[in-house]
Amino acid sequence: MTARQAEIIELIKKEVKPALGCTEPIAVALATAKAMEIAQSKCSLDYHEWRYSDGYDLRIEVSGNILKNGMGVGIPGTGMVGLHIAAALGAVCGRSSYGLEVLNDLDEASIARAKELVECKAVTVGLAETSHKLYVKASVVFGENHCASVVIQDNHDGIVETSFDGCVLFSSEAGSVADSTDQKTTLDYKLTVREILDFASTVAYEDIKFILESRTLNMALAQEGMKGTYGLKVGWAINLDDNREVFGGDFLCYAMALTAAASDARMAGCTLAAMSNSGSGNQGITVTMPVIAYSIRYGTDDEQLARALVLSHLIAIHIKGYLGKLSALCGCVIASTGSSCGLVYLRGGDYDQICAAIKNMIGNITGMVCDGAKVGCAMKVASGVSSALQSAVLAREGICISSHDGIIEEDIEKTIQNLGRIGSVGMQNTDNMILDIMVCK
Repeated sequence: MTARQAEIIELIKKEVKPALGCTEPIAVALATAKAMEIAQSKCSLDYHEWRYSDGYDLRIEVSGNILKNGMGVGIPGTGMVGLHIAAALGAVCGRSSYGLEVLNDLDEASIARAKELVECKAVTVGLAETSHKLYVKASVVFGENHCASVVIQDNHDGIVETSFDGCVLFSSEAGSVADSTDQKTTLDYKLTVREILDFASTVAYEDIKFILESRTLNMALAQEGMKGTYGLKVGWAINLDDNREVFGGDFLCYAMALTAAASDARMAGCTLAAMSNSGSGNQGITVTMPVIAYSIRYGTDDEQLARALVLSHLIAIHIKGYLGKLSALCGCVIASTGSSCGLVYLRGGDYDQICAAIKNMIGNITGMVCDGAKVGCAMKVASGVSSALQSAVLAREGICISSHDGIIEEDIEKTIQNLGRIGSVGMQNTDNMILDIMVCK
């Protein structure tokens, strides 16, 4: 393995990881879990037996985008939505060492205790004054004015500060982070589409075999969603025999159904983990499931699937680097662009055709807004899969949106940067308006 290949694998492992539940409320649960662990270490408290009667308060402050994505999404195992129950669960059963799977030890007793905290109004959630799109501060107040606090910023599992009774215990800004990898942004890796394709095509299979866990986790979610008991049942409905006359029962129908079903389950609070991409479980589902569906339907071997998944994941990571972790642009746009490239690759496409697929996607569904995480995301995911396959098919036929059209340019990297500007800068007012509408309902 070359040094550059090792660096790219480092990026993949940083951005592609299991996540149990929607990552915005999970970030809140992670911060709360860490704050409770600090309280325990300072005061010898058995925090996993904590109840409201013990006199604790949880005070949560979040950025607008965290609030937007946490308001309507199901929290695993609870039948409830929102940041209040996520924070409470983090306090009573969370373990920060699990990262984005912080709620892995969830059980009926901890759910009951968490619900008690919410019902007794021991948890408060408010907007933080911050310029960061991704920001969570969780404070556990107890005893005689003791307070343990944790700040997560810029990455869903990125703890940047901890404190107890006003004294800072850890701060990344103070140079406390030993591993500089955690400080690097996606753009620091200076990826290009050409290098991503070269890497996916030539890296040793043994070095990327780990990516097949994406298939294991996300396929399990899809199969669970296909039972038709979650959310809007989008995947289940698409797959019904009665609807074959509408959808045709072809590969497009199969890929849409599997991908939407996984999103159905995840958004409705299924207790299975998703393999996320760039901090988003839905993005991880959308970037992988159409590619996995193709490999199942047409018998692709594991090595080719792994290479296609690496390509798909990295394209999404690359594009997301220009947008930031959270924006007004739906992550489905970025993720389905990645899966479109993976489909082109599996069908024998070359660099020019992969670039064409990206341009076709950007020329098609740019502008799809994110109005928060919720069960309705499964419909957007299905739309993204449809667009991904359409764009891939056109690209393989040598058909590409012209550089004279809209935000498309001849240079693929400039085209991607244009999309990033639209989502991160151009849609800022849109983001604010969406949040205003949501909080005033």
